Amino acid sequence: MAALAGVSDRTVSRVVNGEPNISSKTRARVEEAIARLNYIPNLAARMVRTNRSGVIGLITDVVSTTPNSVEIIRGVQERVSQANQSLLIANTSGTAEGEKRVWRTFQEHRIDGVLFATMYHHEIDFDPNVHNIPAVLVNCFAARANVPAVVPDDRDGGYAAARHALDKGHTSIAFVTLNPLILASSLRREGFARAMAEAGVPIREEWIVPGISGAIGSETMQAYAAARQLLDAPAASRPTIILAGNDEIAMQCMFAAASLGLGIPNDIAIVGFDDFRMISEQVVPPLTTVALPYYQIGVRAADRLFALLAEADEQPTVERLPCPLVQRAST
Repeated sequence: MAALAGVSDRTVSRVVNGEPNISSKTRARVEEAIARLNYIPNLAARMVRTNRSGVIGLITDVVSTTPNSVEIIRGVQERVSQANQSLLIANTSGTAEGEKRVWRTFQEHRIDGVLFATMYHHEIDFDPNVHNIPAVLVNCFAARANVPAVVPDDRDGGYAAARHALDKGHTSIAFVTLNPLILASSLRREGFARAMAEAGVPIREEWIVPGISGAIGSETMQAYAAARQLLDAPAASRPTIILAGNDEIAMQCMFAAASLGLGIPNDIAIVGFDDFRMISEQVVPPLTTVALPYYQIGVRAADRLFALLAEADEQPTVERLPCPLVQRAST
């Protein structure tokens, strides 16, 4: 192959292993020779030589089956591909036995590093010494260990939603929240409270109601009934805007408003959270919402894992990515 490409064996090896500082012209010649000869690198030999498999593992609970958070995987895949590495994805289905089996498989295959992703933002028990593989947590963080993690800044997102409402001139603001049992609910409420305090606008506690309740994993959606109760009052006695815990809750609030003959945004404005585009771009009117930066979280987590493998990760243990407001026609 080296003779066909007109380069040294060492140069071929550097191209195959994705090493930098090779001219594009030389790289193209080697890649053309690889294609012509249908060359497949010997992974076992490379592992012996470099002690690296060139494979990154992604462990998920049920994140790979939830529509919006698939963006995490897309972000990870892009960065891993750019690094000329391979990605092995395993789903634990949220069980301890499934997780143990996946870690054992990854250890057997000498995976270089692991990204451990969860469906929703929460604290987990994670001991990096148990598995002995470099790891970065994604959409979660370790309870009692110094493990790199990338999560959304839910507090910042709650602040952004409330700040948008205030900037639009609203002072009668209701909040139909996520399940109070999950961390994002309390963080977003903290951000909401900070924005209201900064503006000197009092919070109507009776206007803060859960749109989802029940044990995590078996919740009940109650946003429609909650929104109807908030809105079924004379104009002077009801909120002028509803902040919703997520876009599904926001959609239920829109249905409740329509059932009462209220127009959006003239009679009641609504702000969602997540920017789940199957909802936010399809409802009428399109939904103003706060975006969960799932794709960016995946990209950033992969970057941090590669930095960790290179012993160059200098970021805070838990890195929080901003949740930007996406304005559409519902406000």
